[in-house]
Amino acid sequence: MNLTTLTASLLIILSAFLVSAAEPSVSSADKRVYEMRVYYSPEGKLPTLEGRFRDHTTKLFTKHGIENIGYWVPMENKENKLVYVLAYPSREARDKSWKAFMADPEWQGVMKETEKNGRIVSKVESYHMQLTDYSPIPKAHTDSKGRVFELRTYTATSGKLGDLNKRFRDHTVELFKKHGMNNIAYWNLMSDQKEASSKLVYIISHKSKEAAQQSFDSFRKDAAWIAAKTESEKSGGSLTIDGGVKSEFLQATDYSLIK
Repeated sequence: MNLTTLTASLLIILSAFLVSAAEPSVSSADKRVYEMRVYYSPEGKLPTLEGRFRDHTTKLFTKHGIENIGYWVPMENKENKLVYVLAYPSREARDKSWKAFMADPEWQGVMKETEKNGRIVSKVESYHMQLTDYSPIPKAHTDSKGRVFELRTYTATSGKLGDLNKRFRDHTVELFKKHGMNNIAYWNLMSDQKEASSKLVYIISHKSKEAAQQSFDSFRKDAAWIAAKTESEKSGGSLTIDGGVKSEFLQATDYSLIK
Protein backbone atom coordinates (compact mmCIF):
# COMPACT_ATOMS: atom_id res chain seq x y z
CA MET A 1 0.00 0.00 0.00
CA ASN A 2 1.53 3.34 -1.02
CA LEU A 3 1.49 6.45 1.13
CA THR A 4 -1.34 8.13 -0.79
CA THR A 5 -3.61 5.09 -0.46
CA LEU A 6 -2.75 4.71 3.24
CA THR A 7 -3.51 8.38 3.90
CA ALA A 8 -6.86 8.14 2.10
CA SER A 9 -7.78 5.03 4.08
CA LEU A 10 -6.86 6.68 7.40
CA LEU A 11 -8.96 9.74 6.53
CA ILE A 12 -11.99 7.56 5.80
CA ILE A 13 -11.55 5.68 9.08
CA LEU A 14 -11.19 8.97 10.99
CA SER A 15 -14.32 10.37 9.34
CA ALA A 16 -16.30 7.24 10.28
CA PHE A 17 -15.03 7.55 13.88
CA LEU A 18 -16.22 11.16 14.06
CA VAL A 19 -19.69 10.12 12.90
CA SER A 20 -19.90 7.35 15.51
CA ALA A 21 -18.69 9.72 18.21
CA ALA A 22 -21.28 12.35 17.32
CA GLU A 23 -24.67 12.60 18.99
CA PRO A 24 -26.63 9.56 17.74
CA SER A 25 -29.45 10.16 15.30
CA VAL A 26 -32.88 9.18 16.53
CA SER A 27 -34.62 9.53 13.17
CA SER A 28 -34.72 5.74 12.79
CA ALA A 29 -37.50 5.81 15.42
CA ASP A 30 -39.42 8.43 13.41
CA LYS A 31 -41.73 6.44 11.12
CA ARG A 32 -43.93 9.39 10.21
CA VAL A 33 -44.87 10.12 6.65
CA TYR A 34 -43.63 13.50 5.46
CA GLU A 35 -45.16 15.33 2.54
CA MET A 36 -43.41 18.07 0.61
CA ARG A 37 -45.90 20.23 -1.25
CA VAL A 38 -44.98 22.87 -3.81
CA TYR A 39 -47.62 25.42 -4.80
CA TYR A 40 -47.29 27.59 -7.88
CA SER A 41 -49.27 30.80 -7.69
CA PRO A 42 -50.48 33.00 -10.60
CA GLU A 43 -48.68 36.32 -11.02
CA GLY A 44 -49.53 38.68 -8.19
CA LYS A 45 -51.41 36.07 -6.14
CA LEU A 46 -48.66 34.77 -3.88
CA PRO A 47 -49.31 37.33 -1.10
CA THR A 48 -52.96 36.21 -0.99
CA LEU A 49 -51.88 32.56 -0.85
CA GLU A 50 -49.43 33.28 1.96
CA GLY A 51 -52.07 35.26 3.83
CA ARG A 52 -54.41 32.28 3.63
CA PHE A 53 -51.77 29.98 5.09
CA ARG A 54 -50.78 32.49 7.76
CA ASP A 55 -54.31 33.29 8.93
CA HIS A 56 -56.20 30.07 8.30
CA THR A 57 -54.63 27.01 6.65
CA THR A 58 -51.90 26.21 9.18
CA LYS A 59 -54.43 26.36 12.04
CA LEU A 60 -56.91 24.19 10.16
CA PHE A 61 -54.16 21.68 9.40
CA THR A 62 -53.46 21.40 13.13
CA LYS A 63 -57.17 21.05 13.85
CA HIS A 64 -57.30 18.02 11.54
CA GLY A 65 -54.18 16.28 12.83
CA ILE A 66 -51.78 17.51 10.15
CA GLU A 67 -48.42 18.57 11.56
CA ASN A 68 -46.88 21.75 10.18
CA ILE A 69 -43.11 21.29 9.77
CA GLY A 70 -41.85 24.24 7.71
CA TYR A 71 -42.83 26.80 5.06
CA TRP A 72 -40.45 28.49 2.65
CA VAL A 73 -40.38 30.63 -0.49
CA PRO A 74 -37.46 30.66 -2.95
CA MET A 75 -35.12 33.64 -2.66
CA GLU A 76 -35.33 34.05 -6.44
CA ASN A 77 -38.99 33.27 -6.87
CA LYS A 78 -39.66 33.65 -10.59
CA GLU A 79 -42.30 30.90 -10.48
CA ASN A 80 -44.18 32.33 -7.47
CA LYS A 81 -43.66 29.18 -5.44
CA LEU A 82 -44.46 28.22 -1.87
CA VAL A 83 -42.66 25.12 -0.58
CA TYR A 84 -43.82 23.42 2.59
CA VAL A 85 -43.48 20.18 4.52
CA LEU A 86 -46.13 18.41 6.60
CA ALA A 87 -46.04 15.22 8.68
CA TYR A 88 -48.54 12.48 9.50
CA PRO A 89 -48.49 9.27 11.58
CA SER A 90 -49.16 7.22 8.43
CA ARG A 91 -50.44 7.39 4.86
CA GLU A 92 -53.86 6.31 6.07
CA ALA A 93 -53.86 9.12 8.64
CA ARG A 94 -52.77 11.52 5.91
CA ASP A 95 -55.70 10.65 3.67
CA LYS A 96 -58.18 10.78 6.55
CA SER A 97 -56.92 14.19 7.70
CA TRP A 98 -57.03 15.71 4.23
CA LYS A 99 -60.54 14.41 3.64
CA ALA A 100 -61.71 16.04 6.88
CA PHE A 101 -59.81 19.25 6.13
CA MET A 102 -61.30 19.60 2.64
CA ALA A 103 -64.82 18.96 3.98
CA ASP A 104 -64.48 21.47 6.84
CA PRO A 105 -67.06 24.28 6.36
CA GLU A 106 -64.54 26.79 7.75
CA TRP A 107 -61.99 25.81 5.08
CA GLN A 108 -64.60 25.94 2.35
CA GLY A 109 -65.55 29.44 3.44
CA VAL A 110 -61.92 30.58 3.53
CA MET A 111 -61.24 29.11 0.10
CA LYS A 112 -64.30 30.79 -1.39
CA GLU A 113 -63.38 34.15 0.10
CA THR A 114 -59.72 34.07 -0.93
CA GLU A 115 -60.53 32.95 -4.47
CA LYS A 116 -63.37 35.39 -5.16
CA ASN A 117 -61.06 37.25 -7.56
CA GLY A 118 -59.68 34.13 -9.18
CA ARG A 119 -57.60 31.08 -8.33
CA ILE A 120 -54.52 31.64 -6.20
CA VAL A 121 -52.92 28.24 -6.91
CA SER A 122 -52.23 27.22 -10.50
CA LYS A 123 -50.33 23.97 -9.89
CA VAL A 124 -49.55 21.65 -6.98
CA GLU A 125 -46.71 19.13 -6.67
CA SER A 126 -46.69 16.58 -3.86
CA TYR A 127 -44.04 14.11 -2.70
CA HIS A 128 -44.50 11.52 0.06
CA MET A 129 -41.26 10.85 1.91
CA GLN A 130 -39.70 9.33 5.01
CA LEU A 131 -36.61 10.41 6.93
CA THR A 132 -33.40 8.55 6.19
CA ASP A 133 -31.84 6.72 9.13
CA TYR A 134 -29.07 9.33 9.35
CA SER A 135 -31.33 12.39 9.33
CA PRO A 136 -31.93 14.60 12.33
CA ILE A 137 -35.60 15.02 13.17
CA PRO A 138 -36.76 18.44 11.92
CA LYS A 139 -37.88 20.54 14.87
CA ALA A 140 -39.28 24.00 15.37
CA HIS A 141 -36.43 26.48 15.67
CA THR A 142 -36.07 30.22 15.27
CA ASP A 143 -32.69 31.68 14.44
CA SER A 144 -32.82 35.24 15.77
CA LYS A 145 -30.04 36.31 13.41
CA GLY A 146 -31.83 34.93 10.37
CA ARG A 147 -30.50 32.32 7.98
CA VAL A 148 -31.09 30.95 4.51
CA PHE A 149 -32.17 27.43 3.67
CA GLU A 150 -31.09 25.28 0.78
CA LEU A 151 -33.29 22.59 -0.73
CA ARG A 152 -31.13 20.04 -2.52
CA THR A 153 -32.37 17.13 -4.61
CA TYR A 154 -30.04 14.38 -5.84
CA THR A 155 -30.86 11.87 -8.57
CA ALA A 156 -28.72 8.80 -8.06
CA THR A 157 -27.20 6.75 -10.85
CA SER A 158 -29.19 3.57 -11.48
CA GLY A 159 -28.79 1.22 -8.52
CA LYS A 160 -26.64 3.69 -6.57
CA LEU A 161 -29.13 5.30 -4.16
CA GLY A 162 -28.00 2.95 -1.38
CA ASP A 163 -24.38 3.92 -1.96
CA LEU A 164 -25.31 7.60 -2.00
CA ASN A 165 -27.17 7.26 1.29
CA LYS A 166 -24.22 5.39 2.77
CA ARG A 167 -21.84 8.18 1.81
CA PHE A 168 -24.09 10.74 3.45
CA ARG A 169 -24.54 8.52 6.51
CA ASP A 170 -20.84 7.76 6.98
CA HIS A 171 -19.23 11.00 5.83
CA THR A 172 -21.16 13.86 4.22
CA VAL A 173 -23.52 14.83 7.05
CA GLU A 174 -20.71 15.28 9.57
CA LEU A 175 -18.49 17.02 7.03
CA PHE A 176 -21.29 19.48 6.27
CA LYS A 177 -21.46 20.25 9.98
CA LYS A 178 -17.67 20.61 10.13
CA HIS A 179 -17.83 23.26 7.41
CA GLY A 180 -20.55 25.36 9.01
CA MET A 181 -23.68 23.90 7.42
CA ASN A 182 -26.68 23.00 9.57
CA ASN A 183 -28.45 19.73 8.73
CA ILE A 184 -32.25 20.14 8.88
CA ALA A 185 -33.61 16.89 7.39
CA TYR A 186 -32.85 14.18 4.82
CA TRP A 187 -35.58 12.19 3.07
CA ASN A 188 -36.00 9.39 0.57
CA LEU A 189 -39.24 9.12 -1.41
CA MET A 190 -41.65 6.38 -0.36
CA SER A 191 -41.65 3.27 -2.52
CA ASP A 192 -44.82 4.13 -4.46
CA GLN A 193 -43.54 7.55 -5.52
CA LYS A 194 -42.13 8.30 -8.96
CA GLU A 195 -38.31 8.03 -8.94
CA ALA A 196 -38.34 6.53 -5.45
CA SER A 197 -35.36 4.35 -6.34
CA SER A 198 -33.17 7.32 -7.21
CA LYS A 199 -34.10 10.42 -5.19
CA LEU A 200 -32.52 11.94 -2.10
CA VAL A 201 -34.12 15.18 -0.89
CA TYR A 202 -32.68 17.28 1.90
CA ILE A 203 -32.70 20.72 3.48
CA ILE A 204 -29.71 22.40 5.08
CA SER A 205 -29.25 25.96 6.31
CA HIS A 206 -26.51 28.59 6.16
CA LYS A 207 -25.89 31.99 7.68
CA SER A 208 -26.22 33.50 4.19
CA LYS A 209 -25.85 32.63 0.50
CA GLU A 210 -22.27 33.88 0.68
CA ALA A 211 -21.61 31.63 3.67
CA ALA A 212 -23.08 28.70 1.73
CA GLN A 213 -20.60 29.26 -1.10
CA GLN A 214 -17.70 29.45 1.34
CA SER A 215 -18.84 26.32 3.17
CA PHE A 216 -19.16 24.26 0.00
CA ASP A 217 -15.81 25.53 -1.29
CA SER A 218 -14.05 24.38 1.87
CA PHE A 219 -16.07 21.14 1.98
CA ARG A 220 -15.06 20.17 -1.57
CA LYS A 221 -11.38 20.80 -0.76
CA ASP A 222 -11.47 18.79 2.47
CA ALA A 223 -9.13 15.80 2.23
CA ALA A 224 -11.63 13.62 4.13
CA TRP A 225 -14.35 14.41 1.57
CA ILE A 226 -12.00 13.78 -1.36
CA ALA A 227 -11.06 10.43 0.13
CA ALA A 228 -14.67 9.45 0.83
CA LYS A 229 -15.79 10.47 -2.66
CA THR A 230 -12.93 8.59 -4.29
CA GLU A 231 -13.58 5.45 -2.26
CA SER A 232 -17.35 5.49 -2.90
CA GLU A 233 -16.89 5.91 -6.66
CA LYS A 234 -13.99 3.53 -7.26
CA SER A 235 -16.11 0.68 -8.60
CA GLY A 236 -18.75 2.46 -10.63
CA GLY A 237 -18.11 6.15 -11.12
CA SER A 238 -20.32 9.01 -9.98
CA LEU A 239 -23.17 8.19 -7.62
CA THR A 240 -25.37 10.83 -9.29
CA ILE A 241 -26.39 11.24 -12.90
CA ASP A 242 -25.17 14.15 -15.03
CA GLY A 243 -27.07 17.23 -13.88
CA GLY A 244 -28.52 15.18 -11.03
CA VAL A 245 -27.80 17.67 -8.24
CA LYS A 246 -30.37 20.47 -7.95
CA SER A 247 -30.17 23.34 -5.47
CA GLU A 248 -32.60 26.11 -4.55
CA PHE A 249 -32.12 28.74 -1.86
CA LEU A 250 -35.16 29.43 0.30
CA GLN A 251 -36.28 31.85 2.98
CA ALA A 252 -38.56 30.78 5.81
CA THR A 253 -41.95 32.46 5.95
CA ASP A 254 -42.96 34.35 9.07
CA TYR A 255 -45.48 31.57 9.90
CA SER A 256 -42.98 28.71 9.55
CA LEU A 257 -42.05 26.80 12.69
CA ILE A 258 -38.53 26.41 11.32
CA LYS A 259 -36.86 29.78 10.71
